[in-house]
Amino acid sequence: MSKKTKAASLSVLSNTLLIALKLTAGIISGSVSIISEAIHSFMDLLAAIIAFISVRVSDRPADDRHPYGHWKIENISGVTEALLIFVAAIWIIFEAVHKLIKPTEIETIGLGFAVMCISAFVNSGVSWYLYKVAKSTGSIALEADALHLKTDIYTSLGVAAGLGLIWITGYHILDPIVAILVSMLILKESYSLLMKAYKPLLDESLEIEEIKKIRTIIDSYCKENIKYHNLRTRKAGNFSYVDFHLNLDENLTVKEAHELCDRIEADIKQYLVNSEVTIHVEDF
Repeated sequence: MSKKTKAASLSVLSNTLLIALKLTAGIISGSVSIISEAIHSFMDLLAAIIAFISVRVSDRPADDRHPYGHWKIENISGVTEALLIFVAAIWIIFEAVHKLIKPTEIETIGLGFAVMCISAFVNSGVSWYLYKVAKSTGSIALEADALHLKTDIYTSLGVAAGLGLIWITGYHILDPIVAILVSMLILKESYSLLMKAYKPLLDESLEIEEIKKIRTIIDSYCKENIKYHNLRTRKAGNFSYVDFHLNLDENLTVKEAHELCDRIEADIKQYLVNSEVTIHVEDF
């Protein structure tokens, strides 16, 4: 089992346990903000399952039907996860508005407060681990999953704070208000994730800083008789693609030109984890 798959499995397990805790606490207390958190965690679980499947598929080697690999499945996974988060947020708002119209008192506030604190603590550890693996592997699916859990930390702490205020003030109307505020944060999360995951599906270029670094690497080889043009970049899942045209002195042998291209390619690949570099050689 790969590092990415292990991380995705951990996320599935932690989300399953937290759903059970939150749903139990929400039903016992009657708190819509806790139930909204349970719904949020359920969406996180679906996202974790999608991430688990996508990282397994994306690691498959290229084949006859997919000669460029399966990397974009992670981007499709990210888009799906973003839409799931959006649906969860709308559902939470619907339930919260219903509670505002027909308010009810919350029972066993202490239980709900404890569960929210446990949730924040567990998600802090899992999110940190997912981010670490996502950074080392370049996995957009794991990064999306980590983003879900990071938001869950804030929302859990927000619900805990709301329950604390209800216990101090006795204003139970704060419960649906907190739930609506939680949903606003979730909506913001879904939009950010959707943009990050969707852009590579359109073959958008790499980040500006990455392109600058690539140009710096190529420029280090450029001399009076070595120039380049038509640099293009794109990303698919955790894989980056770079191609450009390299103008060389026609007096260079094929072996010399090949060795030069190999050195440039090696330097770019050392900077960009999981990348493929294509160089088209031309004379002046």
